[in-house]
Amino acid sequence: MQKMHMLPHHHPLADQQALKVSKVLMGVLLLSTLSGCALFNTWLPGSGPIRGDVGASSNSGLEVDPTAPTVQLIDITERTLRQVNQAQKRSEFASLFQKVAANRNLVGPGDVLEVNIWEASPAMLFGSTSSASLSIVNASSSKATTLPEQTVSLDGTITIPFVGSIQVAGKSTQAIGTEITTALKGKANFPQVLVRMTRNTTSAVTVVGEVNTSQLIPLSPKQEKLLDAIAASGGVKQPINKITIQLARNGAVHSMPLESVIKDPKQNIPLTSGDVITAYFQPYSFTALGATGQNQEITFEAQGISLVQALARVGGVQDNRADARGVFIFRFEEPEAVPEEAKSGIKTAENKVPVIYRMNLTDGSAFLTAQNFAIKNKDVLYVSNASSVELQKFLNILVSAVYPIVNVGNITSGN
Repeated sequence: MQKMHMLPHHHPLADQQALKVSKVLMGVLLLSTLSGCALFNTWLPGSGPIRGDVGASSNSGLEVDPTAPTVQLIDITERTLRQVNQAQKRSEFASLFQKVAANRNLVGPGDVLEVNIWEASPAMLFGSTSSASLSIVNASSSKATTLPEQTVSLDGTITIPFVGSIQVAGKSTQAIGTEITTALKGKANFPQVLVRMTRNTTSAVTVVGEVNTSQLIPLSPKQEKLLDAIAASGGVKQPINKITIQLARNGAVHSMPLESVIKDPKQNIPLTSGDVITAYFQPYSFTALGATGQNQEITFEAQGISLVQALARVGGVQDNRADARGVFIFRFEEPEAVPEEAKSGIKTAENKVPVIYRMNLTDGSAFLTAQNFAIKNKDVLYVSNASSVELQKFLNILVSAVYPIVNVGNITSGN
């Protein structure tokens, strides 16, 4: 007796349903391909726009004024790199802060002065005083009297016995001594006056932040420089390659890496009264989003990092998701760093121009360019998904919807 091999029985109704579903599936796929995948890009979940949508507003679903300025998309080329680097040089201390006048140590309100008066023997005014507040030094032919220290008042005056109130603000200690000597002539016996500033508060700079001793540092006619003030504060607490120095002067505030100031003597600029120096520890960061190894905010050294280093720190791009032609840096750029033809007219309150830089990593030479493209503070690094990823998402949803229908049809037809 021969065994009969039973072939699976296909119900005509089930076959017709499967054929209809297949036709619908193929039609949707064809429509999606012809429309550039726009059918599913607008409603499928994703980490951000795909490469073709960056810088475009047509897929936003909002009405856009065609005459309104837009955020410019700039390819990272050698020309772009040169312009960005030139703008970076213009942001150095030596370029931003003009040369200051020599410090003459003029007296101002808040300074503390010590007045020493010599009078030839026999002393007529100060030599015979018994006041405990006066320090008297005897010599063979003269006597010196040291008056109590005085703080220059808000109106810029101090008081001298037998002279009264005198104006000292805006004058040097030598000029003040000469003025007091002149006022004492005829009252004291051949007076000589020496004025010394014991505490300088008006001709000084403030050093704060990641230094060992935050303090007010007086300036001398030596014309102290930026590194002098940092050294006088005991140096910085952290490694120098992780410290950024911010200098505030006359309303202008700018920053530079401490390591750059040390390496380039031109950046070690002379200080002037009222300067505020702040040392920050690793204050810079960028944010990585999209098809990168990790999506998070990454801090980096004050000296800065390149685009290649930034990609490495977030684990590179994901092979199964990333579009290597769609690596973008979103930045508020300095106007002088933006090519003339790319200036859109959009500016922030800080006079920055919003731009999007694009890098195509499928070009091998792009890696060389990316090594010299510096990441800046608050940059957003975004790697777009490949279009095939969006298609795969769409197919997964479609298949999950089609299979139950086919199975139900098979069960119904079997009954």
